Amino acid sequence: MKKKLKRGFTLVELMIVVAIVGVLAALAIYGVRKYIANAKTAEARNSLGQISKDAGSAYAREGMAGAVLGLGSVADISNKLCDQASATVPAAAASIKGQKYQSSPAEWAADAATLHKGFACLKFTMTDPQYYMYSYDSNGLGDTTAWFNAVANGDLNGDGTLSTFILAGKVQAGTSGGLEVTVAPNITESSPEE
Repeated sequence: MKKKLKRGFTLVELMIVVAIVGVLAALAIYGVRKYIANAKTAEARNSLGQISKDAGSAYAREGMAGAVLGLGSVADISNKLCDQASATVPAAAASIKGQKYQSSPAEWAADAATLHKGFACLKFTMTDPQYYMYSYDSNGLGDTTAWFNAVANGDLNGDGTLSTFILAGKVQAGTSGGLEVTVAPNITESSPEE
């Protein structure tokens, strides 16, 4: 009776336990990597959403000619999208290759000297370090042919392959007869975890 109570684990039982622990560890590592990648891509999604809101706000601002009007004259009010940004922030993909980049306010204000252009027109800036480089492309018009694309490119794993996030918008005729900026209901993603 005493010999049965002092009996330990067999080698097979220990190997089964080790195998189960190994499988659980592999699943946990995969889950954590997926969670971290999703957390990093949230930066791009949030920033593109903000850029699209800023594009709508910029379109809603009224623009008029800067010339002095003659007495009894009128000036047309015009609404238009911001022209495309002259550069991406940061300027090169090597700056975000598997790392974060701290942009300077001057990079976001590069087009400030030109009225209705780029990130300065959008009044968009980032103060925190970023995983992605951002660009804004637009034809800068105000009619129903006007469109914009907000783009974020990143290289989270540093392998040189860029992930791409694009949020598109355009000006359409509204239900009340006026024009309004509409945005795509979803962000187009290509290789989001790269």
